Amino acid sequence: MNKNALQVAVADRFYSRDGYLVLFDSSRWELSKDIAIPVGSLSQYLGESDYSFRRVLEFYARTGAPSHARNIFNRFSHYCEQMQGLELFSVDSLISYRSSLDRKTEWYMGVLRGAIRQWSRLGYPGISDEVLALLNKWVIKGNEKGFAVQSMCPDAGPLTDIELQGVIAAVIDAFTEQRLSLEQTCLSMILAMTGRRPGQIAALKVKDLHTTAPGVYWISFPRAKQRNTPWRSAFNRFAIVEDLWLLLQRQAESVKTAFAEQAGGALPQKVLDALPLFPVSRSLETDSDVEALLGSDRLHIPSLEVYQAMLGVARTIAVISERTGAIIALNPNRFRYTLGTNLAREGRGELVIAEALDHSDTQNVGVYVKNIPEIVDRIDKAVALQLAPFAQAFRGVLVTSERDARRGDDPNSRISNGRANLGTCGSYGFCGALAPIACYTCTHFQPWLDGPHEEVLDCLIEDRDRISDNCGDLKIASTNDRLILAVSDVIDRCKEARGEVAYG
Repeated sequence: MNKNALQVAVADRFYSRDGYLVLFDSSRWELSKDIAIPVGSLSQYLGESDYSFRRVLEFYARTGAPSHARNIFNRFSHYCEQMQGLELFSVDSLISYRSSLDRKTEWYMGVLRGAIRQWSRLGYPGISDEVLALLNKWVIKGNEKGFAVQSMCPDAGPLTDIELQGVIAAVIDAFTEQRLSLEQTCLSMILAMTGRRPGQIAALKVKDLHTTAPGVYWISFPRAKQRNTPWRSAFNRFAIVEDLWLLLQRQAESVKTAFAEQAGGALPQKVLDALPLFPVSRSLETDSDVEALLGSDRLHIPSLEVYQAMLGVARTIAVISERTGAIIALNPNRFRYTLGTNLAREGRGELVIAEALDHSDTQNVGVYVKNIPEIVDRIDKAVALQLAPFAQAFRGVLVTSERDARRGDDPNSRISNGRANLGTCGSYGFCGALAPIACYTCTHFQPWLDGPHEEVLDCLIEDRDRISDNCGDLKIASTNDRLILAVSDVIDRCKEARGEVAYG
């Protein structure tokens, strides 16, 4: 790197926006717990412009989100790699680079143009007036927004109501059966119920959980993607239900206990309150070690771990989509898309959706209101029976008769629709769920082969149609759609079992 005496006099280290000390001359800049930039990899292309480029990137690292600085670096990296053999930051190379981009990647040039303009404003050498004049003439489209939402992609887009209900029920079952950890369950439920970004969830501390009265609970989420705003300096409240509150309280107590054990004794209350709700796995030597790190993000899990946790949850619960017949792929974005889509479907405007998703403006929420997915108007018996094998909403075990069921010798275990018995509950614990409505999606339910399940299905479909006709709200009418598929699944299995009995 070529530097004159004045350049040498400039401080050779700086702090990123998230408080990480960065050595200016190093080949790798660590800007946060999530993001490190291999800035030295571009030195071979930049030559004498390397110093100026680093100063420009330093500006973004100091003042903006680490992810934004990484995006700037990635766009410069792509430009340098593609334009080998041409003079960088020349009119010819920029024209050639733009012509190499297609409709989906044209936004690369937009990011690069903004950074080059900032380079010039900062006063570092390397950008000519001719280049600036060229860039100012161009009209460049931004990146395509919301494709997964617009297309209702079954693999990456919003979840349907049936899929979301299935995921939540399966997560609860897996946690009860100790197939999911407390942390995995908390991450799953907080994503499903709040739609927050992984970075916001990873940045949570114990003190961000609030209550002012029984039944009034909320989370103070640190805001994300706010320019020139340090880590955890701005917050937005999000109201939550009691079940999620109680679950997160268990997580908070677990974290407090773990840190106290690692520190070798009780920790001050101010330290306990400032502990990360989702801490990174590491050893701590003393309580002073904890206090020294609480002001930074170093004790918080990386955002990538939130994504990885959802991949593990998806494999564990293996919920089947009624749209594809395959296991539902889960990631934090899908829960976020689902929240926005459901709000649009309820008739909420762009400002309400932007507030719910913690956007600072409405430029990225229009996709939700412009392409509102329709709820199925009618589900008749034939459609329900056809979809049932794909959805696999029934999670219990079909038994031939009461004597074959777990707790089959206990008359109190019988599940009735008020006219006849349908099956047996295999749980020995207390259950406050509404039987038999809630039973068909419960893992403890053991429907009998000769139970009047078709009567239950007919009743559910009639209720759906009646509610739809009376109030005209398909969102309310479709509340039991997953249950309809679960009952239909039981009917299909009964028919198959009778065939095996008759011919086997």
